[in-house]
Amino acid sequence: MTPLARKIANLIQQTGPLKISDYFSLCLADPDHGYYQSRDPFGQSGDFITAPEISQLFGEMIGVFLVQAWRAQGAPEKVRIVEIGPGRGTLMSDALRVIARLAPELYEGATIHMVETSERLRNVQRQTLVRIKKRISWHDAFEEIPAGFTLMAANELFDAIPIRQFVKTPQGFCERMVGLDDNGKLAFGLGPGGLDTTLLPIEETAVPEGAIFEISPARSAVMQSVAAKIVRDGGTALTIDYGHTITGFGDTLQAVHRHEFDPPLARPGEADLTSHVDFQVLAEAAMAVGAHVHRTMNQGDFLLGLGIVERAGALGSGRDSLTQATISDAVNRLAGEGEGRMGALFKVLAISGSPVRIAPFDPQTA
Repeated sequence: MTPLARKIANLIQQTGPLKISDYFSLCLADPDHGYYQSRDPFGQSGDFITAPEISQLFGEMIGVFLVQAWRAQGAPEKVRIVEIGPGRGTLMSDALRVIARLAPELYEGATIHMVETSERLRNVQRQTLVRIKKRISWHDAFEEIPAGFTLMAANELFDAIPIRQFVKTPQGFCERMVGLDDNGKLAFGLGPGGLDTTLLPIEETAVPEGAIFEISPARSAVMQSVAAKIVRDGGTALTIDYGHTITGFGDTLQAVHRHEFDPPLARPGEADLTSHVDFQVLAEAAMAVGAHVHRTMNQGDFLLGLGIVERAGALGSGRDSLTQATISDAVNRLAGEGEGRMGALFKVLAISGSPVRIAPFDPQTA
């Protein structure tokens, strides 16, 4: 057992089985043994590689999009450029470089804000953004961002926010829990507590026995907080994550350890724990507070629409064949489809404070 597994087992012995959401939270954020509190998960030496770490092209395309969103809304002054969950700071660094080149007035006049709770990751971000670290304000919560027109990006944020799971049984839906088996090891089971069946995409009677339905009130709450600020202060928020565009059924809880999938109960605190994001629910949460929701796109279509192929060509121009092949491979990983590629699995959702057309969500503005 990992140290956190022992801690969780003791907790279960004292208080009973845990909801999936509570287990999820402990795995990632336990102050002593939580995954994000104890390690740097990014890169080849970690457990996974995020899009900004694959190539500078990803962050550059985010920068292009933010400039277009700013211009489409009248190029206002006093802009807040925000990233939630900024990892190593790579995305922000690459995006700001492009913003400085395409819209120097935006770059010079904006304040930069990073929402990050890990002091260890904040120190990494300070190193990545050392040349402008005095311009950056760090915050523990999105609600701390000052009022003002906001351009926000969040890459792989919502997948790390806990979910709850419910299983269809002959008696109706029961909540999936984490308890202990006869050997004292962590094991899945069912507990009391029903599901609000109005959340289901189909009638409860049509749901087969054993089907798993996932909800995440915490994700909806975060999206509503973001959307409320965007509506109040103006601006655009961009969310990129892996998931599905239509609410459905299935067990998407997964752990990743050393770049391989791992059983979710195997190494609590030592493996990343995530689940797929329901973009339909996120969009509905944003609309509920009055935000304008742009159509959800595949990451591949989003990046291609912003010109990643053309930028890759310019980046590789005059370079040696190995460098050009590396750049081409990065484009395929980020925008292509199929195994090991992110183009179709990852989705992109943008919301704005008012109805506005922004490429590539509306091709007419390209």
